[in-house]
Amino acid sequence: MKVLFVCLGNICRSPMAEFMFKDLVEKEGLTEKFEIVSKATSSYEIGNDMYPPAKRKLVEKRIKFDKRFANQIKKDDFHYFDYIIGMDHQNIINLKRMAPKETENKIHLLLDINDETKNTEVPDPWYTDDFEETYNLLRNALLSWLERFKKEML
Repeated sequence: MKVLFVCLGNICRSPMAEFMFKDLVEKEGLTEKFEIVSKATSSYEIGNDMYPPAKRKLVEKRIKFDKRFANQIKKDDFHYFDYIIGMDHQNIINLKRMAPKETENKIHLLLDINDETKNTEVPDPWYTDDFEETYNLLRNALLSWLERFKKEML
């Protein structure tokens, strides 16, 4: 299962989702069954590492992460990944503009996985500075995504 998490700059929400999901998958013993990556819709932060407060939140929650560099989604990614999961409505709009028509069904809003959070967004902590909220929203949604993926793999 190839999963791509996407946000605007690929320095806060999407890398947090990437490493948090890798952690969940590892704890389930499913690491070999997944490829998990994160990218940006914009080129603003290309080459930059994860935002320090995002790293601090992952450290606080004991989630392993690697040094990484922000990367922008490319046309080939729409064909390669099984799921392309955006953090907010603008990400989804941007992704659908970029996506080849036949791949649009792969694009999902992260919080749409749960009825309680359907059609809501993960606020950008770059602006809100609330990395605890980001962590909690991501964690709840990622647990649900993992359950969905496990069912699909059966």
